[in-house]
Amino acid sequence: MKKTSSFKLRLLTAFACFQILFISLGNAERSETRILLTSNGTLREKHGENYCAMYDICGSRSDGKVLNCPFGSPSVKPDDLLSAKIQSLCPTISGSICCTEAQFDTLRSQVQQAIPFLVGCPACLRNFLNLFCELTCSPNQSQFINVTSISQTKNNSTVGGIDYYITDTFGEGLFNSCKDVKFGTANSKAIDFVGNGAKNFKELFAFIGQEAAPKLPGSPYAINFRSDADVSTGMKPMNVSTYSCGDTSLGCSCGDCPSSPLCSGSAPQPLHENGSCSVRIGSLQAKCVEFSLAIVYIFLASLFLWWGLFYKRKERSLTLRPKASTNVTNGGPVQHVHGIKDENISMQDTPHITSGVQLSVVQGLMAKKFRLYGTWVARHPILVLCLSLAVVILLGLGLIRFKVETRPEKLWVGHGSRAAEEKKYFDSHLAPFYRIEQLILATKPHGTHEKPPTIVTDENINLLFEIQAKVDGIRANYAGSLVSLTDICMKPLGEACATQSILQYFKMDPKNLVDFGGVDHAEYCFQHYTSDVNCMSAFKGPLEPSTALGGFSGNNYSEASAFIVTYPVNNAIDKESNETKKAVAWEKAFIKLVEDELLPMVKSKNLTLSYSSESSIEEELKRESNADAITVLISYLVMFAYISLTLGDTPRFSFFYVSSKVLLGLSGVVLVMLSVIASVGFFSAIGVKSTLIIMEVIPFLVLAVGVDNMCILVHAVKRQQVKLPLEGRISNALAEVGPSITLASLSEVLAFAVGSFIPMPACRVFSMFAALAILLDFLLQVTAFVALIALDFRRAEDHRVDCFPCIKIPNSNADTDQGSDQRRSGLLTRYMKEVHAPILGVWWVKLVVISVFAALSLASIALCTRIQPGLEQQIVLPRDSYLQGYFNNVSEYLRIGPPLYFVVKNYNYSSESRQTNQLCSINNCDSNSLLNEISKASLVPKSSYIAKPAASWLDDFLVWVSPEAFGCCRKFTNQTYCPPDDQPPCCTSSDGSCSVNGVCKDCATCFRHSDLQNDRPTTTQFKEKLPWFLSALPSANCAKGGHGAYTNSLELNGFEDGVIRASSFRTYHTPLNKQVDFVNSMRAAREFSSRVSKSLKIEIFPYSVFYMFFEQYLDIWKTALISLAVAICAVFVVCLIITCSIWSSGIIVVVLMMILVDLLGVMAVLNIQLNAVSVVNLVMSVGISVEFCVHITHAFLVSSGDRDQRTKEALSTMGASVFSGITLTKLVGVIVLCFSRTEIFVVYYFQMYLALVLLGFLHGLIFLPVVLSIVGPPSRRILVEQKDDKKSSASPSS
Repeated sequence: MKKTSSFKLRLLTAFACFQILFISLGNAERSETRILLTSNGTLREKHGENYCAMYDICGSRSDGKVLNCPFGSPSVKPDDLLSAKIQSLCPTISGSICCTEAQFDTLRSQVQQAIPFLVGCPACLRNFLNLFCELTCSPNQSQFINVTSISQTKNNSTVGGIDYYITDTFGEGLFNSCKDVKFGTANSKAIDFVGNGAKNFKELFAFIGQEAAPKLPGSPYAINFRSDADVSTGMKPMNVSTYSCGDTSLGCSCGDCPSSPLCSGSAPQPLHENGSCSVRIGSLQAKCVEFSLAIVYIFLASLFLWWGLFYKRKERSLTLRPKASTNVTNGGPVQHVHGIKDENISMQDTPHITSGVQLSVVQGLMAKKFRLYGTWVARHPILVLCLSLAVVILLGLGLIRFKVETRPEKLWVGHGSRAAEEKKYFDSHLAPFYRIEQLILATKPHGTHEKPPTIVTDENINLLFEIQAKVDGIRANYAGSLVSLTDICMKPLGEACATQSILQYFKMDPKNLVDFGGVDHAEYCFQHYTSDVNCMSAFKGPLEPSTALGGFSGNNYSEASAFIVTYPVNNAIDKESNETKKAVAWEKAFIKLVEDELLPMVKSKNLTLSYSSESSIEEELKRESNADAITVLISYLVMFAYISLTLGDTPRFSFFYVSSKVLLGLSGVVLVMLSVIASVGFFSAIGVKSTLIIMEVIPFLVLAVGVDNMCILVHAVKRQQVKLPLEGRISNALAEVGPSITLASLSEVLAFAVGSFIPMPACRVFSMFAALAILLDFLLQVTAFVALIALDFRRAEDHRVDCFPCIKIPNSNADTDQGSDQRRSGLLTRYMKEVHAPILGVWWVKLVVISVFAALSLASIALCTRIQPGLEQQIVLPRDSYLQGYFNNVSEYLRIGPPLYFVVKNYNYSSESRQTNQLCSINNCDSNSLLNEISKASLVPKSSYIAKPAASWLDDFLVWVSPEAFGCCRKFTNQTYCPPDDQPPCCTSSDGSCSVNGVCKDCATCFRHSDLQNDRPTTTQFKEKLPWFLSALPSANCAKGGHGAYTNSLELNGFEDGVIRASSFRTYHTPLNKQVDFVNSMRAAREFSSRVSKSLKIEIFPYSVFYMFFEQYLDIWKTALISLAVAICAVFVVCLIITCSIWSSGIIVVVLMMILVDLLGVMAVLNIQLNAVSVVNLVMSVGISVEFCVHITHAFLVSSGDRDQRTKEALSTMGASVFSGITLTKLVGVIVLCFSRTEIFVVYYFQMYLALVLLGFLHGLIFLPVVLSIVGPPSRRILVEQKDDKKSSASPSS
């Protein structure tokens, strides 16, 4: 079963164990008259050997607890049968005794309730039994028992109180042997039940000695444990020898006795400890990586500065020498080697020398094809538009099969995921984890820095009852039937829902609030939830306060500032089953009730209420699709307006309506949308579902990427001489910029294609859709958009109004026909040529730029270590989602972590196998068994993230069948199962006060020690009794019954062949508040399982419900680095193929890597986590960053002069286009996203894109030009002799 069923068992077992305190107590009625014994011995009390202080039973209380006779008498010699019975339970007592057979039978029936808790550690059990054996039957009872008061019951004197003298040595020995003994059913320690969580033996004795109220478990009279006996009166403290839990003759497991010498060599190993190396310099402490990078930077900066000064001095010395003249002879081509222009070439001597560009083979071929293609498109624009539209429509037909995926497990869990496979195995072989519906009701602090007041008040508990009544009244409509909470909730053992709420201390009945004592009763139950039957929940299980309260420290439950109400609901493997649909229908009604009624009710009390259901995340993700529609639309409109202004000429009011490019800009935006539609249509046709992010982000992304090429194409056409025909201008423009935009677009497509290898489905599908959309957008730009350019330029030359081409304006503006040589350069172009480039040409500016950018990169590398993996759930949801407050409150208030299951495959329980001892943790189990290792790991929770020892069905089953637990595994004479005496048919009382009837008088324990093999059941016995155990109800007489707690802990299908296919052992993680905690806890659990599996040679894996969503983060850095490396390599290969220059391709890749590293540094500064979304953004940044580099580098390659002159020319030619067409277009669209209502847009699409654009601009227009001016590749421009009868083979200058 799940957590709630184990809670139920825990309370039942607690109730049972407290019964042990009765020892020699029984049933009757007692008057309130009590006679106190005086110090001078009013009753002539005698203390000495072989003398009893209280012998026989003289009455009973009103609740049935028996009372001993208060009179001393000599000890009695028992008959052989009674002596043998006493020896079997109390081996320290021999000879005469101080108990009758009735007293011993009462003792035996009561201690059987404690045995299941302690039998796993025989030393503890023996010490515990000795405590009560000596009290009841010791022949020297009067030496350490002093009756201090008596009562009158039906005219009989009975014991009213005693002093029990015990040495501190015995007390410490008892407590030390039992303090670490586990009670697996409740994931706790046995001392929590038999000693109410005592921290030392004095607290243990104080708890045991309390006089129980009527009808409550405990002692019928007060027992005052003392160690200060008056030896002058013949008193002598009881000091029977105690057994250490490390005693090999009574060996306890390492889990129950970590201090055992046998366990000293198996101390808990810290798991997943990441040491942090740091260096302290004075008061400054820095990480080793940061200190190392600082040293590297100082060294490199000093080296670079020395080189710069040396190079500058050498350059100055060269300028003082006379320059040799170089002439072109014999008409041979002259190439400026190393980019240093020879200014002594006499142009008078070489009148036929002109400049040309020697392109690479690929670039030359592409330029030639683009030239021919441009001419053809300019002549047939309508045909090109029609063909392009036909292809888009054909691909768009796939939208008929369009579907959106909103299921979280399908969005964030990769196919073939180990965690997904383990979840499937767990769900199919054991049981799916229950659905969680939750309310968190909390108080508000009175001041900003004040602690919130306690929520545990009568008024707030009353309010909680009102809330519960409304929740119980929910009736959701599903398929014409009404669904209530009782129809879908978990009911581990009865008809009551296993609701985790403080109201369980009042049996979920508001009438009990006053009857039980209100808040005082609740506070009492916080400390006695395992011991008091009145604290038992309505579902008959104990309720641990930490599951129903929040906002407290330690065990100060009364200071809690929040009520946590959890409704566990049955789950199903099939998400389309009626059971699941009923639950979803109820959950929707539950959320509606909270929003419509509960929130106003709670706010009126000045409290806060946060809430969630199992289906809340999926429903909120669906709502997210509409949350940012307006924001995204505004982003598109702003970009469209900017595009229209950018594509047009310098505004002149006289002919602005002709020269503007609004219609062309709008057409470009439409082409972007068509490319997205075609991409979505194609993937929908082949059965790939879309996602909400695809619908919202990809249009914006493709528009931001596509606008660059639009601006570059239009500006390239504008740069051509107007005297050329339009076909010539378009063909020249395509030949000039076609190779570079092809290079940039292919790099972007490849970068996104690499993202399709990321295992997370949402990001993989996003990358696939984006790659195809960008590719289609590029194809539409060089086809349909070029055709649109031709039509728009014809419109402008024909003096037709933009947007209304049917209206023609008379040709009165002659300046529109002037050649490009007379056209005035734009302001941005003049800035790049006259200001930006000259400043970067200053030598000391170059040194500063290189130093600053190098420092930025090294600092970013150091900051990368601070990036944490994960994706906060709040970020994925809209800012106004009710789940935002819920997740914040979960982190603030919850004090218990998610359940953790260790699943064992193919457990061989046969006698021939050792796997039973390799798994269990009771006596005679291996010290390195699975459950012992879990117990040891729980001792180091900071590294193991395991909070408690595991609940073990195997341990409890072995205890249940053991002869010592004689009240558990019993059989009738016909060999059928006989339940404990306090269960039907042995007990027919409905009020729980059972008297054993004759039905079970002949029941016997299942096995004697001689029937077992080394205290373990044989294969046949195991096979026969396991189903009995799993159907046995826990009760006071046997707390180890497996029904409820372990119903779903193992699979019985096919177990008859000696192998259990699947079984689980449940524990809990420590509270996990941050994403890194979830990731590290999963990593630690897997490392632990792997180590234990390898050691035991048994297949074991850990499972928790959140693992499926966090598995991706275990290797997210590896995934990111591999994806980025492949993307960068792809860009390098594309650059190398097109440019045929390793030099220029290497520079581009270096700049790309610096942008990436700096972007990672920005992520660290902004606390942006590393996840599949950010990895896709990083991969995408490789493609986008290419645009900032490739155009400047290409312009530098084809320009002439020395490196400084070529850098200036490249900035003059392409700097304005890069800034206005690439930087500003992206910047304008990105800034709008900061107003998004969804945090994921703000963090991952505004902050990261903004950082990428700014870093791309800084590196592309500042750092790259400086690098090119220092170590740029040789120029592709050469001097060739122009023949009169032959055209130059070189392309004209751009």
